[in-house]
Order: sequence, then structure tokens, then C-alpha cells
Amino acid sequence: MRVVETIAELRPALRGRTVACVPTMGNLHAGHLALMQIARRQGDCTVATVFVNRLQFAPHEDFDKYPRTFADDCAKLEREGVDVVFAPDEREMYPVPQGFKVAPPPELGDILEGEFRRGFFLGVATVVLKLFNIVQPATAVFGKKDYQQLRVIQNMVAQLALPITIVPGETGRADDGLALSSRNNYLSAAERMEAPRLYRMLKKTARSIASGARDYARLEQEAMAELRHYKWAPDYVAVRRQADLQPPSPSDRDLVVLAAAKLGNTRLIDNIEVSA
Repeated sequence: MRVVETIAELRPALRGRTVACVPTMGNLHAGHLALMQIARRQGDCTVATVFVNRLQFAPHEDFDKYPRTFADDCAKLEREGVDVVFAPDEREMYPVPQGFKVAPPPELGDILEGEFRRGFFLGVATVVLKLFNIVQPATAVFGKKDYQQLRVIQNMVAQLALPITIVPGETGRADDGLALSSRNNYLSAAERMEAPRLYRMLKKTARSIASGARDYARLEQEAMAELRHYKWAPDYVAVRRQADLQPPSPSDRDLVVLAAAKLGNTRLIDNIEVSA
């Protein structure tokens, strides 16, 4: 496995290869590694990018505290058969202030996560487009745990006519159902025991929808109330169309239930797809 830190070194190393890319911010867990396994089936060169992107962190968020575990990450990636790790520093990615940015349309980028993390998807779309231009992959793999992010990237690729196939990866979960996330490391022992409730609540809501419930506003309110009862602080529980994350009509069938809530000081997100 080759570790590359500069664009000038990376481009000739990838020339002539069919590249499958998995963008990450490091601090890798089993969910990330499952995405690497998907990527290995997509081309003849698997590239993992490791870059903690300041642009997607709000001033009050945890950019400086975000865990940097690069040596451990590289060991995991090598075991997974990754060919190249692209690990630029900020000076390489942003040699001058990033004045050109990619703004997702408000109806996709300013709802749900975008409502509670203003500017988040502006930072995500900008860095992902820049990484795509640097790596020039044929395929890129993104996990469904960050469902709205996946839709933002898919729409960006389609609308900008990028020659890249976006492959979704299923959400990796612990044995008790908790979605794998770097933020899980912030949970106390007691919070870790409580954390799977978020997924159980999503499954309960999805079962109601699959059984014929169509009062989505009531289902959302009941789910929020359940979380509050157990001392969570929910930002949202939302039933949306899978395709565009807009509120569904009674005739829509392919839905997704998304949730974001704080448990103690840790904000967790999760989702589950459901056919109505």
C-alpha cells in the first residue's frame, strides 16, 4: 500500500488505472472498512482519502477534537487491500482560501442535517468535488448512514455530469444495532448502553409505516416524544421520500425514516429505508 500526501505525486501514480475511491476523514471503523471492500470490487485500484475537512465544521463543532488516528487507519486499510491512501494536509488541499464552493440546492442542502448544521453540505460538496477532481475515480463509495450526504453527492455528480458512478454501502452496525460512527467513541459506558434505542425507534416507526400507517406527522411526534422520555434531545425524526428527501405524499412508497438526536453531549444520526 502506498501513502501519498501530494497531488503532484498522486496523479501519475493513478494514471491509466480504473480507480474506486472511498473518501473519509479517518478514525476508521468497521463500517468504513466495509466500504473499502465494496470499492475493491469496482476497479483495479482502490484509493482511500483521509482528510479532516475544516470547511464542513461549524465554529462551535469539534474540528480540533476530531480523532486523528492515521497510523492505525493505515494499518486497517493495508489489511483490507487498499492500494493507495491519499492523505493531504490542509496546505495541500487549500493552498489559498477556498473561494469557489459548491452549494447544494436549498431544498436538499438546507433541510434535516442542513437545517441543524448550517453550511455543512456546502463544505461536504466542495471537498468531495475537489477530491474527485484530484483522484479522478471511475467509482466512489459512500455509506447510507449519512443518507442525506449520499443524496447530495449523487445529485452533484448527476447535475455536474461527472463521469463517476456513486455506489451506496449499507450502514454498518454493532451487534445491538447501533450504527457504527466515529462519534460513538464519545459515549460514556451508560450512554453506550442506551444508544441503540435510536435504531429501535426507527425500526418501530418503519414497522408502523409498512403496516399501513400514513399519518407521518404523528409517527414523527411519537418517536420524538419517546426519545425525550429517555433523556435524549432530538433534533428531528422525519419520514421522507428516498429519492429527494421531501415529505411524502400518500401515494409514495419508497420512504426513509431519518433521525438525529443528542445523547448526553454526543449527537448521533441514523436512518432506515422502508416500503410503504
